[in-house]
Amino acid sequence: MKTITTVLGRQNPENLGFCHCHEHLMLSKGVSFERNPALCMEDVEKSTQEALLFRQAGGKTIIEAQPGGCNRMESALHKIAEASGLNIIASTGFHKLIFYPEDHWLYTADEEFLYNFYVHELTEGMYTDIDHTFHDTTAPFCAGIVKTALDTEGLTPVYRKLFTAAARASITADVPLMVHIEQKSRPDELLAFLLELGVPAKRIIFCHMDRSVEDLSYYTQFLEQGITLEFDTIGRFKYHSDEDEVQLFRTLLDHGYEDQLLFSLDTTAARLKSYTPDAVGLDYILTVFLPALKEAGVTDAQIRKISHDNCVHVFTD
Repeated sequence: MKTITTVLGRQNPENLGFCHCHEHLMLSKGVSFERNPALCMEDVEKSTQEALLFRQAGGKTIIEAQPGGCNRMESALHKIAEASGLNIIASTGFHKLIFYPEDHWLYTADEEFLYNFYVHELTEGMYTDIDHTFHDTTAPFCAGIVKTALDTEGLTPVYRKLFTAAARASITADVPLMVHIEQKSRPDELLAFLLELGVPAKRIIFCHMDRSVEDLSYYTQFLEQGITLEFDTIGRFKYHSDEDEVQLFRTLLDHGYEDQLLFSLDTTAARLKSYTPDAVGLDYILTVFLPALKEAGVTDAQIRKISHDNCVHVFTD
């Protein structure tokens, strides 16, 4: 049986339990903080409290979506996993370029260096303290997924280099390729590019695809090609209501896509109760959103697929 890599080691897929497939538990202060002060969660004790809140509500697994070299705190993730009992799947890969300083090593690294970097993090150990200068120092635990990001400028030469290296690493390690999809970008162009590079559709996750609620055809153009969509605009009312989110799930479920959907909260300090007491909190899906889905007619079997089975399948099928 294929296993899944967490920061505490290899895990049987059936032990993943209830999954959030795109979160940020720890994030050190960097360029992203300068753009948005909510993009900093560097208190291990507070983040552990939030992880325990999720665990006590019934959660079991979190995919931590911060990649190496972009303020990831890999040692802190290991501590949180040990203290909370959660499965934490860490990310290698890259984020939006606006989240890196202009002199970051990522810009000048060639494709082969990046490919080897990603594969090493997936198979040997995650590099540490590489937010500014690359050091050949690694932690004794690995990432389990490749995180990437598509911004509005599209597939520029730098992004092509990054995506090509990430796609190759995903194929080599046989792990999912998860993509931050920025609003008003061109995910259709990116999907064609990734498929041309040979990434299996079953390993591709497009994230944040619910920032705005679109016509059914917007989603089916991707789902019909076999990829998975991750939704996390839940309890995020500056975009739309939970009622709109529930209806989006219902529409896609009613059209037969229950095997290709995931959910999460894409947390920031403003969305974690341990940092902001009146925030929605990491237990929000379990305590608030699931009852809303059930009230709208979503079945327990469908919820299990979205919260567990589909996460397992994107790693193991």
